[in-house]
Amino acid sequence: MRGRVFSGYWPIKGEPDLRPLLAALDAEGALVALPLVEVKAAPLVFRRWTRKTRMVRGDWNIPVPPPEVEAVTPEIALAPVVGWTAEGFRLGYGGGYFDRTLAALLPRPFTIGIGFQSARLSTIYPQPHDIALDAVVTEAGIAVPPYGT
Repeated sequence: MRGRVFSGYWPIKGEPDLRPLLAALDAEGALVALPLVEVKAAPLVFRRWTRKTRMVRGDWNIPVPPPEVEAVTPEIALAPVVGWTAEGFRLGYGGGYFDRTLAALLPRPFTIGIGFQSARLSTIYPQPHDIALDAVVTEAGIAVPPYGT
């Protein structure tokens, strides 16, 4: 894990809390980042986070690293899912930020949705701009879309 760039998220609204995992990754030498909205309707920016980072309030009042902290590009991106499908599509809280970000990142990070098994849906009626996740992790295990990654 040392030197790998992981993005996580700060939990809101009952999302799985990955802060212990992020702290462990930081302790092991991984570069941990958190996504934040710096410009409305634009891709997210990922700012470096450590266990010592002094957080500020960002969009939706979510704690985020301050703007002077280094921006990084994740190799592995963890994203909360409000809903998800067997094909790897996710529902978030709207706005299209995650899909917009994945479309803009080169190379695209390996993306893992984090959620609950009970949030699995038969479809989200994906639109052309929706980008499928590479995997989804729930309390029931790991789901990989049927087409592979």
